[in-house]
Amino acid sequence: MAINKKNQQEILTKIGIEKLNQMQEDAQKAISSNSEVILLSPTGTGKTLAFLLPIIANIKPEIKNIQVLILVPSRELAIQIEQVIREMGSGYKATAVYGGRSGSKDRIELKHPPTILIGTPGRISDHINRETIDIQEIKILVLDEFDKSLEVGFENEMKDILNKLTAIQKKILTSATQKVKIPSFMKLKNPKRLNYLSKKETNLKIKTVVSQREDKLDSLEKILGINSKGSGIIFCNFKTSIQVVSDFLHKNSINHGCFYGDLEQIDRERALIKFRNGTHKILVATDLAARGIDIPELDFIIHYELPTRPDEFIHRNGRTARMHSNGTAYILKWKNEELPIFIKNDEEIKIASTKKLTNSNWTTLHISGGRKDKISKGDIAGLFFKQGNIKKEELGVIELKQDCAYVGVKSSTLHTLISKINNSKLKKKKVRISILK
Repeated sequence: MAINKKNQQEILTKIGIEKLNQMQEDAQKAISSNSEVILLSPTGTGKTLAFLLPIIANIKPEIKNIQVLILVPSRELAIQIEQVIREMGSGYKATAVYGGRSGSKDRIELKHPPTILIGTPGRISDHINRETIDIQEIKILVLDEFDKSLEVGFENEMKDILNKLTAIQKKILTSATQKVKIPSFMKLKNPKRLNYLSKKETNLKIKTVVSQREDKLDSLEKILGINSKGSGIIFCNFKTSIQVVSDFLHKNSINHGCFYGDLEQIDRERALIKFRNGTHKILVATDLAARGIDIPELDFIIHYELPTRPDEFIHRNGRTARMHSNGTAYILKWKNEELPIFIKNDEEIKIASTKKLTNSNWTTLHISGGRKDKISKGDIAGLFFKQGNIKKEELGVIELKQDCAYVGVKSSTLHTLISKINNSKLKKKKVRISILK
């Protein structure tokens, strides 16, 4: 099948971007003209697009095998990059593989080799060693958030992969951390370095709230109250703390999602879907959510438990005040706690307000058909507008997956909407439509 290769302007138009930012323009030039590039840039500045555009321009349509390998530290980042490539509509197949999903599902998707393969080092190393993928044509290697991959224990797998990729002509490493050590197994000779981490973030306010209670839940409620219309992440250090906060929010009828490592992959994914489409305005999470996941611009983040390292503090804060937006990082401190020495320039505030957080008026629906059924976002929107009789402003974010889809709708439409569209045909498939619990 002939590839309908889009130029850069066509890709940008398709994903709704008018122009690249300075970092993306510089990265594009560097990657196009250098065989080794290290890109350091804060979370949320568009690194994924920065490396994908020059890579896609470099792909050879006549080669029907994997040409690009992107290694990432987490399943969420793998899924996110795969989604971005699909939305770019480049015409090239991209497949994400990662731990936590069945190997047989991988093998089915890899039967027809993608041009771009994205994956966690453990799963990619396993596929290479089992010879379920052909690596002979892989000329471009990206290590996205490479320091995080090393931090979570993927060093041996990364070494193994690097030793077996003998045809590599271009290496791109990205990170959102300043003082990163480049591993020797990368065998970089003279990399071009682009560093955007030293640019001061002027839009972030750091505020400390002192709690009289050790559990800090009274102060947490007040912070949520003064941000009643916003959305944000409450960061915890432990799964047990997430449970404490989640129970408290449930007790106060505050809708929210939870996100941490021990959750099943499907539950993590659905928590992010509900957060992205506005069904939940609050996400309670460990540092797993500090970077490498696709979530919208946040109004605030809350350090419910104090970070133990400076990089954790930076990455958490990097989730708000992104690009040119304003944001606030709240530090929640028990009166007998000492702030870590790396927390500076914070302003101590007192909150008198007893205002309650207002819950979202959006609900997420699950549709039992997806990309494999040849269903498009346009098909879904058409069903909701024509048969569901809802207005444009009552339909929110549509996320299309391989075998299902998720749609945000205004909660006020639900009493009649589902009965109108459930068991409808989308393309040739009869789909079930239900509220995502």
